[in-house]
Amino acid sequence: MEIRPFLMEDVPAVVALWNREATRYDYRPLTEQEFVATFIQHRYSDERCLWVGCTEHGLVGFAAGVTGDDLPLGEVAGYITTVIIDADAASPARYDAFLTSLEQRFRELGKTQAEVLFFNPVKLRWRIPGAPQHEHNNAPGICKELPLYDALLARGYVDRATQCGMYLRLGSFIIPEALLSKEARAHQQGYAVTTYAPERHTGLEATLAALHNPQWEREVAVHVKAGVPLVVAVYGNEVVGFAGPIIVEADGRAFFCGIGVHPEHEGQGLGSVLFFRMVEAFQAADAHYITLFTGSTNPALRIYQQAGFTIEKQFSILRREL
Repeated sequence: MEIRPFLMEDVPAVVALWNREATRYDYRPLTEQEFVATFIQHRYSDERCLWVGCTEHGLVGFAAGVTGDDLPLGEVAGYITTVIIDADAASPARYDAFLTSLEQRFRELGKTQAEVLFFNPVKLRWRIPGAPQHEHNNAPGICKELPLYDALLARGYVDRATQCGMYLRLGSFIIPEALLSKEARAHQQGYAVTTYAPERHTGLEATLAALHNPQWEREVAVHVKAGVPLVVAVYGNEVVGFAGPIIVEADGRAFFCGIGVHPEHEGQGLGSVLFFRMVEAFQAADAHYITLFTGSTNPALRIYQQAGFTIEKQFSILRREL
């Protein structure tokens, strides 16, 4: 197999390869326009992080990575997005050759590690195996079923954590009695969970700042200003936690930025109350389903499962020092 830089004339063959091979592992099929937008026109696209593999039978492989000093870990790390090889042409040596090409580019840019991580800005959508009409907007790592996973391990990548892709079909969600009891105890301590009302509630900006998540600070503020509903925990009239905002995408998927509780108000059970009330709010807003991902060791996993979420796929986070 000859590995060479990707050319725009390769788009039809690479899209055909993607739709033949990646979809076996529940990745969403792509149109040529979607492929170009995802891999070529992306602001972090690097033409020297895009490779194809060819044999006498034509194009049989595609590899992509991204870099950017302003990405999380970006000063030291390059991100591997995907390596896809036709099943009839695949071999460990060919996966290794693609990874060598990506890593060499990372080294040229002064990177000292290669990452497979959910901070990768290229979002690869995947479909829920049991409900293919529903999908999640990002693959938070490498699907463990992909041949690439074994190739990464063989090359010395360390499997650092497992991310669980979670799914809940809405329509019959009911808040359990145990959660209502927890909410009642929090209420006795002066807390309430409700919908944010800017004319009545204060402290949202301070709570967001205390959570040290710049993305939440930016996105929640924009949505609230636009009038999008937000579930909040309040102490008196002061916002001490949030969940949401309540955004329903065109396909019926519930989308939210996050959930957080001010550090000074942790230990009251507010996180789980916020989450369940958020799910209830999505159902009331006619969302059809919710997807999310969380670490396999995250205590929140139990809360999600109590709400009825199922683990649909598992993804690995990996790293190799270069």
